[in-house]
Parts: sequence; C-alpha cells; structure tokens
Amino acid sequence: MRNLLLPGCLSLLLATGTLPAQTRTGANDPMAELANLHQEVALLQQRVGELSLSLEQLTRDNAALQSKASESYVTLEQLNRTVAEINHTLQNGLAEQKRDILAQVGTQVEKLARQTQAAIDAVARNEAARPAIQTTFSENYPKEGISYTVQPGESLAVIAKKNNARMQDIINANKISDASKIRAGQTLFIPQGK
Repeated sequence: MRNLLLPGCLSLLLATGTLPAQTRTGANDPMAELANLHQEVALLQQRVGELSLSLEQLTRDNAALQSKASESYVTLEQLNRTVAEINHTLQNGLAEQKRDILAQVGTQVEKLARQTQAAIDAVARNEAARPAIQTTFSENYPKEGISYTVQPGESLAVIAKKNNARMQDIINANKISDASKIRAGQTLFIPQGK
C-alpha cells in the first residue's frame, strides 16, 4: 500500500514545493537526486506511519466515547419507570401516614367520648364538680366608700384597681358569691379606707 502512495506523495511534494531545490531543478547528479528522493520517501513513510497511528488512536477514542455515551444516557422508558416507582412509594407512604393519623384521631375521639359519658353520668347522679361558692362574708372591710356602677367589660379586679380598693373588700361589702357574675349597670359599694 505504501508503494502505491509514493507517486502521489512525490507529485504532492513537487506541487507544494517541499522537495529540496536541487531535486526540483533537476540537478545534474542523479545519485544526489536519488539520495534526496530516497530521504524524502523515508520521511513520507514515517509521516504516513504517524498518521496511521493517530487515526487508530482516534478510532479507539471514538469507540470509547460512544460506549460511555450509551451507558450514561437513560432512555425515556427507564425515566418513566423510575418516576412511576417514586410515585408508587410516595402513595404508599401517604396511605400509611393517613392510616396512622386516623388511628390516632379514633383513639382520641374514643377517649373524649368516655370522658363526656362520665361527665354526663356524674351530672345525672348530681355529682358534677361545682365551683366553690363563697357563702360566708367577713365584716372586716372599711365601712366608708362610694357607689360605683359597673361598666361593660369590667371585672372586679379592674374595678378594684380603678378605685384603689381591695377586691376582697368589695366582695365582702356586696356579698358577691361569684365574682364572675357581675354585670354592666350593676351598682356596687366600693369600701375605701381613709
């Protein structure tokens, strides 16, 4: 194959001007001309060999890249399968979480139902816990004071603070058994010491 390339390479060298000047001008010494041609042919053979090696290396590199490319890319089918698996796992997780929450809510509802039933039974037996109602009042409070009309939204604590009086003195003076039951428009005696 190399022998077939030689005439083409020689004409290429002549056309590009890469042969030595004496070869191109047709020097008189045929031995020198032959030696030059022999040297040029040897250089051409070396260069063709280098190019052949480079071509082989490029071919190997190309094959390696193609195999890597086919390994690193996923097909649409593989992607769809993976997405379907993730969706399936997510749906299973959500269903399990829903079952757990429903079980917890069911337990709490049962507990609340038992407590409610116990409270209803206690009311039916007249055993319901009632807040303590004050039925005895002390007479140990200042006897002088002012009348005060309860305003909307006021509590005994607010009234006591507003009038610089003690809340317990107001309770005792007015015989208030449940401090939360005062109402707007009600008139109270506010004991005030001197």
